[in-house]
Amino acid sequence: MTIFSGMETVHETSLKFESNYKSFEWLHIQTDEARDSFNAQAYKKDISILYVPADCCLLIDFNEFITTKPTLFFCGYQRIQILKGENITSLNYNRDFYCIQIHDAEVACDGLLFNNAGQFPATELSTEENQTIQNLFSEIGKELNLNDSSMEEMVRILLKQVIIRATRLWKEQQLPKQLVALPAEVEFYRNFNQLVEIHFKKWHSVADYAELLGLTAKTLSNKFNRLNLIQPNEIIKSRILLEAKRLLCFTEWSVKEIAYELGYEDPAYFNRLFTSKIGDSPVVFRKLFNEGKKVH
Repeated sequence: MTIFSGMETVHETSLKFESNYKSFEWLHIQTDEARDSFNAQAYKKDISILYVPADCCLLIDFNEFITTKPTLFFCGYQRIQILKGENITSLNYNRDFYCIQIHDAEVACDGLLFNNAGQFPATELSTEENQTIQNLFSEIGKELNLNDSSMEEMVRILLKQVIIRATRLWKEQQLPKQLVALPAEVEFYRNFNQLVEIHFKKWHSVADYAELLGLTAKTLSNKFNRLNLIQPNEIIKSRILLEAKRLLCFTEWSVKEIAYELGYEDPAYFNRLFTSKIGDSPVVFRKLFNEGKKVH
């Protein structure tokens, strides 16, 4: 079986490594059967990096993406469904194998490629970068076929190269040009997103995060406005609502239980917030999802 067109072959669809709680899987999705098997997992428990060729369609959480170029998708504990496409390769690994928070200084992707409620982390690849990424994915597959003591660390090194290259591309493609030229401001933006991911179930206002950053709420909002970024309040609410939708669709918790889980002592307020932002009440949203209808 060929990983990518014009490259050497690896004679397995799935290659796995497991050791001392660490797990890493290289998975090639080429057939309808492989795609159905992948989609059967309603909720991915591992971190996933997907290489997706052009002319494919994916549903990630509740958003549909159609690729016009080869694209990398970075997913952390999300629902991933392949609606159309083949020759998709997924790298799936757990935090014990490689934790981006612990190794943040190495790859600087937390808050950009992962844990970024404001912008979805998808990176389109130019012809040159596409070949480089294909080669890295291929090398990872080859390493997993080796019975060598250095295999684990080599896979980790190759994985970091994928992440670093994608982070650079993502910043060029997704961030305002004036922000990319200011590394300190990019770090500030990353830090804000990291804080939201850590605290969104407890703290819901811009003022909460501004205090953590040593600023006033007005200064924080003005800073985001000056850098042409999505406003902090929208990022906070987006993360809360995403979690609410996940809990509605993938648990049997009541709306009241979900409200409490997300830090709302007044379930009625949570219900109004969800309805105003999503367009359907939590009960209707769950019903539509369970009926197989498209929800956003």
